[in-house]
Amino acid sequence: MNVLVIGGTRFIGLYVVRQLIDSGHSVTVYNRGEHESALPASVRHMRRPRAAMPVLSFPAELVTPPPDVVIHMIAMGEADTRGAVEFFRGNTGRVVWISSGDVYLAYGRFTGTEPGPVLPGLLAEDSPLRTMLYPYRDAAKPVDDIANTYDKVLVERIAASDGELPATILRLPKVYGHESNSDLATVYAFRDHPQWRWTHGYVENVAAAIVLAAVHPAAAGRIYNVGEERTPTVVERLAKLPPSEVPVNADPKFNFDQDIAYDTTRIRTELGYGEVVPEDLAMMNVLSAAG
Repeated sequence: MNVLVIGGTRFIGLYVVRQLIDSGHSVTVYNRGEHESALPASVRHMRRPRAAMPVLSFPAELVTPPPDVVIHMIAMGEADTRGAVEFFRGNTGRVVWISSGDVYLAYGRFTGTEPGPVLPGLLAEDSPLRTMLYPYRDAAKPVDDIANTYDKVLVERIAASDGELPATILRLPKVYGHESNSDLATVYAFRDHPQWRWTHGYVENVAAAIVLAAVHPAAAGRIYNVGEERTPTVVERLAKLPPSEVPVNADPKFNFDQDIAYDTTRIRTELGYGEVVPEDLAMMNVLSAAG
């Protein structure tokens, strides 16, 4: 397949590109050209300053020849998603959109931005979404700062509403790896809340899910949660990890009665997804490398 990756040079995107190449696909990467040293030699590069977030426009050369699939790693809000939909409509077979678990209403209940009771159980793809938009807005930042325009609810809404451009939406967990979250602060910092659950995913496993969704025809028109098959509690994770001096997160606005734990059954049953590296082993390997 001919695959176009928008923003594929760092962390998750880097692993996505490597796995696509290793699987025999042709890959073009559209980016600014600032972080490319680790990309495979066979990658076709399309470097433009306007590839910085938010990516609002695209050069015609990106669809010469037309890609079979586009993986948009960095769609962040309304304007850039509309720009991508308008450009790629009729110029590709499908777009894979990278979203987040922060779209769920449960996330708003956890952060205190959405009133209402705790939502029990796992978050499935049809669980209710946030009604309050722009969850990270900050009046102290410029109006066009990414924190003030970011909302994956809008990304999903716009991407899924275009009948002429098939979409696949992937809701990612909290990702960790050697390049990011390598101290597992998103586990250790919550040790004062031992029963809380937050779905994580090792970067290589998350990349494998993205690649699978990009090349599998059954993924068209579908939404998938990505992450662990089972989300342990904080205390269950800590029982398998060495001690850490990561400071405790004491933010009073968080409601730790509200889990952020995904049901990842759909991607496993429909696409046959499975972890490349077991998550327990991945966490230990990341900590060992960081230490």
